[in-house]
Amino acid sequence: MAYGFSEQGMAVQQAVRRFMDDFVLPAEPAYYAQLEEVGPEGYPPILDRLKAAAIERDLWNLFLPHLAPEHPGTPLSNLDYAPVSEALGHVSFAPEVLNCAAPDTGNMEILHLYGSDRVKREWLVPLLQGEIRSAFSMTEPDTASSDATNIGLRIERDGDGYVLNGRKWFSSGAGSPRCRVLIAMGKTDPDAPPHQQQSMVVVPRDTPGVSLGMSPTIFGYHDRGGHPEVVYRDVRVPADHLRGAEGTGFAIAQARLGPGRIHHCMRSIGAAERALRLMVERSLERHAFGSSLAHKGLVQDWIAESRIEIDMARQYVLHTAQLMDTLGNRAAATEIAAIKVAVPRMAATVIDRAIQVHGAAGLTQVFPLAHMYAQQRSLRIADGPDEVHKMTIARREIRRHHPGFRLTSAG
Repeated sequence: MAYGFSEQGMAVQQAVRRFMDDFVLPAEPAYYAQLEEVGPEGYPPILDRLKAAAIERDLWNLFLPHLAPEHPGTPLSNLDYAPVSEALGHVSFAPEVLNCAAPDTGNMEILHLYGSDRVKREWLVPLLQGEIRSAFSMTEPDTASSDATNIGLRIERDGDGYVLNGRKWFSSGAGSPRCRVLIAMGKTDPDAPPHQQQSMVVVPRDTPGVSLGMSPTIFGYHDRGGHPEVVYRDVRVPADHLRGAEGTGFAIAQARLGPGRIHHCMRSIGAAERALRLMVERSLERHAFGSSLAHKGLVQDWIAESRIEIDMARQYVLHTAQLMDTLGNRAAATEIAAIKVAVPRMAATVIDRAIQVHGAAGLTQVFPLAHMYAQQRSLRIADGPDEVHKMTIARREIRRHHPGFRLTSAG
């Protein structure tokens, strides 16, 4: 079907593609050379030059559909933003250049929708201006976080504030010195119904009692800012740092993750597109058994399958984005869950084929493919594992035929 991109959306999409070609892709070697110098918790200086160029071209804060007019940026609908996110997916650090990087995007949306005036002034404004970074503190080492009702961190009311006690991990980016604020999810009322026990609070990173523990790597890669354990020990925050009302944390989390999954999926498609291009280029350059790899029937089959799978996935994501814009996130819940399963799996398959065509070199840092594969494989767990999303899809499909169906059987 034809998708109704707005004129503004099409103009921004073209501008982002030009920006990627003219600025971001040529800066890749310098970025990784500087990252080697400053270390995984450091900040490559080239990012400042790239951000200034993005701001100059009004390519900033494009992700937030309902951005307040007093803040800088040119917000787009989910549908208009989807191809932008795909373009950014070609290079791992590109979203940060346009201030569209996770987890900041989801956190800014929460602060925008649910933040008090003080919280917006102190944390949303500097995030929108790209002066600081943030982290989302939800996953815990001692619980199965695929079921968010398991969350154990306690948030207890005490006078004019709340006190937090517990442990989180995979709080992506929390290890960076630029991370100045966390949004933590925990239980305010363990005796309430399961989906009304949780709340979210804003926690400044330098609050007494907040400390970092271990920082696990992902397939051996240490991403900038890491995915560290965050320990909350008698951490006190003011009452107006609560997001929404007590007991609404689970609902807010689901609202936050929906648009974020669109972003993840379109970036995955961008990564798959880059992998396909690298696969084709490598197949034309390398010769074995009397001809180029591009002449081998098996490699041609991989190239064809990859093109088909990428284009199918893109159409599914665009369809989902349009549903979100026209009917709302809740109405598109099945499609959001489905693309979160299908797209990272597709991207990992395409990248795996590209690695195979590159041979041993594809496993190394000489090419970006190994890191790209690790990122896509991790997405089958991040923001909810495949199995939970499939459970959501199956339950909704069954209810179309049997409206009284419940997740747990009576027997």
